[in-house]
Amino acid sequence: QVELVESGGGFVQAGGSLKLACDVSQSVGSLNAVAWYRQAPGKQRELVAKKIRHGSLTYGDAVKGRFAISADNAKNTFYLEMNNLKPEDTAVYYCNAGHGWFESWGRGTQVTVSA
Repeated sequence: QVELVESGGGFVQAGGSLKLACDVSQSVGSLNAVAWYRQAPGKQRELVAKKIRHGSLTYGDAVKGRFAISADNAKNTFYLEMNNLKPEDTAVYYCNAGHGWFESWGRGTQVTVSA
């Protein structure tokens, strides 16, 4: 069982930046993929960013050019750097990791962007 714990959420004004972190209970390098999703009130959970091991990066259309996913294998942590935040980025952000045939989710961290 892989455990994930998010941190770094909070309240920020439009145009500001936040960096989310996801601490993983095992080596990030051993995971098939790491990803961030978000869910706003009344909306479905959507993919924000995904990084496949030794592979490509994928970003949701709404965040391309503003958000970046990265991983630090030495710290067993992966990140989501969010710049030029907009009120529509307000949501609960979840980290996700694929390992073998399974995937794990964190409990989420709230990001609120004021106009």
